[in-house]
Amino acid sequence: MSNDTWKTKEAGPTLLTARWVVGHENGRHVLFENGEVVYENGRIVFVGHHYRGPVARRIDHGMALIGPGFVDLDALSDLDTGVLGLDHQPGWKKGRVWPRDYVETGPVEMLDREELAFQKRYAFAQLIRNGITTALPIASLFYREWNETAEEFSSAAGAAESLGLRVYLGPAFRAGHSVVEPDGSIVVEIDEARGVKGLKAAIEFCAAHENRSGGLVRAMLSPDRIEFWTADLLRRTAEVARDLDVPVRLHCCQSSFEVETIRRRFGMTSAGWLQQIGFLSERALLPHGTHADRSDLEIIAGSGATLVHCPLVMARHGAALDHFSRLRGRGLRIGMGTDTWPPDMILNMQLGLMLGRVMAGEIDTPKSADLYDAATIGGADALHRPDLGRLQPGAAADIVVIDLSNDRLGQIIDPIACLMTSACGRDVHTVIINGRTVMAEGRIPGFDFEAAHQRAQAQFERLVARYPERTWRHPSVDEIFPATYRRLRA
Repeated sequence: MSNDTWKTKEAGPTLLTARWVVGHENGRHVLFENGEVVYENGRIVFVGHHYRGPVARRIDHGMALIGPGFVDLDALSDLDTGVLGLDHQPGWKKGRVWPRDYVETGPVEMLDREELAFQKRYAFAQLIRNGITTALPIASLFYREWNETAEEFSSAAGAAESLGLRVYLGPAFRAGHSVVEPDGSIVVEIDEARGVKGLKAAIEFCAAHENRSGGLVRAMLSPDRIEFWTADLLRRTAEVARDLDVPVRLHCCQSSFEVETIRRRFGMTSAGWLQQIGFLSERALLPHGTHADRSDLEIIAGSGATLVHCPLVMARHGAALDHFSRLRGRGLRIGMGTDTWPPDMILNMQLGLMLGRVMAGEIDTPKSADLYDAATIGGADALHRPDLGRLQPGAAADIVVIDLSNDRLGQIIDPIACLMTSACGRDVHTVIINGRTVMAEGRIPGFDFEAAHQRAQAQFERLVARYPERTWRHPSVDEIFPATYRRLRA
């Protein structure tokens, strides 16, 4: 498929109709029953009832919800090795932290160039499949030599172009890592020179790729998790983000190991340290916030930074945000991320709703609308993009059609409530990005899901087979990842 396919849009105005349409008026979403959406040249022209202008084509989606595309601020962009940690803990015994002898012999790239390119394209297609129209990719550095590379992200930009996905890209870079010593203790080691080199490469990538593909590809800075940095390098990264006017995402307040490490190194909490060094700003995106105390969250709220809420992946690790409604009420900006497989934003909204109520100890808050807002408006506002996350005249034609006709969904009184109870990513029917239909009836032109799935499984199995070489004391794969039940082989 040509890299120019991102330019292909339907000629003339297209009018879509459905039982429900999520429009946007006076800064809030509204529901149009039996509504209409008209778009042309990549922009929304009309949302409402009784469009009077000429149209080139009409498409009725029937019992469906037409809404803005989801904005994923922490979008999985590799094969999800997170599944390996579901029942296999602690992570430092399971290859999630490098052992000393592996570090001394020299970490290696566990995937070659072609495999890295494939998994980005594979993951991008899955994001589209789940109604995500704007994505900020995230991948694991556990099986990398050190940083992600500008070369692989140039390839990722090409993959996004061909598929039509709107992305913010930037290679992840770090200035340190954790190491398991022979006695099982864990230490953090800082390599400032590598951090400087990674930041320089990230700056060069931003300069080369910002506003590529007519604005479909934008740039961002992706420093790795907070415990692997120095104050000077993070401060410089924040200054670069300001000078380039790009988002900067830093994983923080996400684990007890991080909390303990930051207290040991700097004598304060993660958010307190970020405030002290001047990192926080309205450009900052901060996954996950589950290990932040109230003072941390108040610091983040006061800075204008956005907390990236990824309820599914954090719940799998026994953690939850405490709690959504109170934080929103105190002015904390919240967007959504998926950060794991499946990259199902609908499932994440459902879990966010349920966990929000459990943590609040209340039955009626947060509301369904609060999570839907976070997955649309919240993400768009975090990127300073008033043209995303909402359907109103002048906004980008990033549109998702969710089929609500399946009898398995049960009865529907309100389409947003249906998303929060019985729908899932598999109900996404059509995705339009920048006025181009990138998926129709669940199919993406030029992408063979079955073949890609088989290739992904084979690549995943090769990666798992190499885990012993970078796992403490080098046990066998069966010892690292024992089966749920006793495995009987023929």
